[in-house]
Amino acid sequence: MTLPEIDRPRSIARLAESSADLIAALQDASGAYPASPTFSAYAGYSWFRDGAFIADGMSSFGRAKSAERFFDWCARVLEEHADRIAAITAAAVEGRPVADGAMLPTRFTFEGRAGLDEWWDFQLDGYGTWLWAVGEHVRRHGADAARWTRAIELSVEYLCSSWRRPCFDWWEEHAMHVHVSTLGCIAAGLREAVALGVLDARHAASAAEAEAAIVELIRTEGIADGHLAKWLGSSAVDASLASVVGLLDVVPAASDLGRATIAAIERDLTAEGGVHRYLDDTFFGGGRWPLLSCMLGVAQARAGDVDRARELLDWAASTAGPDGSLPEQVGGHLLAPERVDEWVERWGPIAQPLLWSHAMFIRLAVELDVAGAPNAGDTPE
Repeated sequence: MTLPEIDRPRSIARLAESSADLIAALQDASGAYPASPTFSAYAGYSWFRDGAFIADGMSSFGRAKSAERFFDWCARVLEEHADRIAAITAAAVEGRPVADGAMLPTRFTFEGRAGLDEWWDFQLDGYGTWLWAVGEHVRRHGADAARWTRAIELSVEYLCSSWRRPCFDWWEEHAMHVHVSTLGCIAAGLREAVALGVLDARHAASAAEAEAAIVELIRTEGIADGHLAKWLGSSAVDASLASVVGLLDVVPAASDLGRATIAAIERDLTAEGGVHRYLDDTFFGGGRWPLLSCMLGVAQARAGDVDRARELLDWAASTAGPDGSLPEQVGGHLLAPERVDEWVERWGPIAQPLLWSHAMFIRLAVELDVAGAPNAGDTPE
């Protein structure tokens, strides 16, 4: 389904603006972005990864204050865990790394505390992604990153000591592997941490060295059949890799490797404009995710296929509910339809709205210059 051409620009711009308004309305007073306000497993929590992409979407749409409130929240959380980061870093240097359960969690309550609910918590990607989002925001708006210096230093220390460790991927799965999308998030974050110019010489050198090593590892062990792989040693592709060749720009979208990765995602994971996470996905039946369609759309646009990027944007727009809310995923082309009921019984209906979906819709609309005029009244503080 695509939007009628006569209505398309206005409909896209309206949905982009309503998405930004929804995110702003749901942002917690602390600055944290809720993943979803009503979905039982997500309510009350904010992820560094999801939140960083949400902040980037808001920043790109001119909602700079909202993005900076999230960065302030990230900084407070990191500074409150400074002693824990120091212990993790020291243990790694001494060759006795802490257990996975002692690493920083992937999500926090709005108050900045680790959750009490059982979760697949050890994920490194978010601590790189928030650094990347800060870098994008500073370039876009000329904001002063100095207020986040200590948190940036802590993130660099944590990532430089830990990036080689296997951990859960974006989807809270496969903790025994080193995931290429996770490595991409870390590399992009360390690159931006250096570019911000707030690090002292020691931290800047560590970040630059680690970033170079990560990129080299990706290019030597993270490729299969000419495209980026789901994890080191895998031959499969994962839709999260669209970020590595798109927004994160760790592998340029227009490069041979970037184009091959885009082609593999299109071949294996797309259906009628929607994008699956990976072929063996069974979560709520393994549906198609609007946010991944938009993420792939950014990569396609940067590789030069603007028409395909617009198709992906239109499909994402078509998944909006009557109230304009975008879901986490949709049915209609499920990879494992027999697995839907068990998830509904466990957690209820799929998350809708999912703020990350709205943010990625905004981000692709901005990339294609069809988002309409940003809110000029929201400027950096």
